[in-house]
Amino acid sequence: MGDLSDRREARRFAMNLPVRVLVNDANGPELKANTRDVSYRGLYFVAEAPFEKGSEIDFILTLPAQIISAGDVNIRCHGHVVRVQSEDQGKTGIAAKIEKYEFIPARATAA
Repeated sequence: MGDLSDRREARRFAMNLPVRVLVNDANGPELKANTRDVSYRGLYFVAEAPFEKGSEIDFILTLPAQIISAGDVNIRCHGHVVRVQSEDQGKTGIAAKIEKYEFIPARATAA
């Protein structure tokens, strides 16, 4: 039996990047989290909120200037949750598949 990496669609890179999860409820706050790994098809991040497998998800990844040497770049993504697992200290690990994305100016997403 193959391991989990055999099922991945793209190579993942271990990266601790800031991610802001956009809550569907317009009155709800954004959730701030950090990625554990990222690929062009998906990401894994840890958050202090419940998520359901199969649910839609919107989030903004920030690629810092140190990675791309052109200033911070924000990427707004839409996808769905493909896996949810318990992490240490009551946190939840979320694997999400990216279905579409767009690059957006950093100042347009400033909190």
